Amino acid sequence: MSSKKGAFDPDSFRDSLGTVQEDGKRNWIYPKKVSGKFYRWRTYLSWVLLAILFAGPFIQIGGRPYMLFNIFERKFIIFGSAFWPQDTHLLIFLLLIFFVFIILFTAVFGRVFCGWACPQTLFMEMVFRKIEYWIEGDANQQRKLNAMPWNSEKIWKKSSKMAIFTFISLLISHTVMAYLIGVDQVKEIISQPPSAHLSGFIGLMAFTGVFLLVFSWFREQACIVVCPYGRLQGVLLDANSINVTYDHIRGEPRGMIRRGKLEETPKKGDCIDCSLCVQVCPTGIDIRNGVQMECVNCTACIDVCDEVMIKVDRPKGLIRYASDNSVLNQTQRLFTTRVKIYSVLLMILLGAFVTLIATRDDLGATITRFRGMTYQTRDTGEISNLYEVSIINKTFATQHIELKAEDPSYQVEVVGSHDWTLEGQSKFDGRFFLVKNSKDILVNQDNVVLLLLQNGEVIDKIKTSFVGPILKE
Repeated sequence: MSSKKGAFDPDSFRDSLGTVQEDGKRNWIYPKKVSGKFYRWRTYLSWVLLAILFAGPFIQIGGRPYMLFNIFERKFIIFGSAFWPQDTHLLIFLLLIFFVFIILFTAVFGRVFCGWACPQTLFMEMVFRKIEYWIEGDANQQRKLNAMPWNSEKIWKKSSKMAIFTFISLLISHTVMAYLIGVDQVKEIISQPPSAHLSGFIGLMAFTGVFLLVFSWFREQACIVVCPYGRLQGVLLDANSINVTYDHIRGEPRGMIRRGKLEETPKKGDCIDCSLCVQVCPTGIDIRNGVQMECVNCTACIDVCDEVMIKVDRPKGLIRYASDNSVLNQTQRLFTTRVKIYSVLLMILLGAFVTLIATRDDLGATITRFRGMTYQTRDTGEISNLYEVSIINKTFATQHIELKAEDPSYQVEVVGSHDWTLEGQSKFDGRFFLVKNSKDILVNQDNVVLLLLQNGEVIDKIKTSFVGPILKE
């Protein structure tokens, strides 16, 4: 960004964070209440997204959850499709698709996700901040309340606010737990004494404490200090990326102007230096310094600046969604070479993922020889090896499983129940012996192919080894 000498120092903001004072202490941000077109759109969108977020764990298809992220049992259900540890490659593809999409989206539209759809922003600005405005008032009233001694008014307002904050944090924590372990398990935890499900109760309280801390105290620091996305955008953006941008060509030099006076001497820019764009910013930055890591593209500065422009009879859009090139050169290119490369890569990953999903087996089985054992010699003259088998039913229907050896000289003897019936979305761990007559053993270690049968049909061939006595002379 460039400007006339003396208008402002475009690099002074780089010396410190807007949330840190010169002595190193935190500068508490009191964003001024904002209204306007973009704020209304963000509010409507937040209603939809929050409704989806809270309803998500309760959405079921055929009695199973639509979304489940059970990291404890390493079981995930995404859009009704189940993923187990054997599907790690699919989850990796899904994560790669997500990251490439974020890179592509950021390269074109900047950090707009943060301001419009990020759960941190949705809850902070559209839930907790609104409650704070309702109880404590606008920015100046909040400053006065925090500065006053602890009297009945302050105690009442602070305690009321924290009580509501705690209740909402409890709702969020129960929703998160429902995504992790399922709605039925959460209902069981809250319907019984804490001692009956101590780990679940501790988890709920821990989540509640974290959310309460973040939204009542940590706030914008989560975006500035913790979230890596703001730092990533520095390498993802270019001159054609669309961001919340201040038109310095039109706005500088700053100064007070009078309504209806389009020509003044000396000529002034449209920015009247009212600093309202700074006062409404939830991260405390001055958007007139250009694109910054702390900017979450929330559009609060756009709304307040448009209101000012209307009052001073100037065109709206001094702060708007725009790219650096559209401000400097009045040109806008969205489909750049880099965007084309990202798009092609995203299409390739999507195609590969769809192919892997379409060709995925309904059942997954892992067979390993029992640890610490070689072979056993039976009184009948047969040699046996003990194996462990782990089978996962990835479907939602009951499946009947059998295991046979491709070579008829080997016999499979199941340990325990011979009926391997797996309910939908279940895992089975068992053991079996592979038995062969010692007279038929020609090598001390043989390769064996085991046939996995699903409802009587061979669906997979699994290779393992069989160990026998020393080679015959």
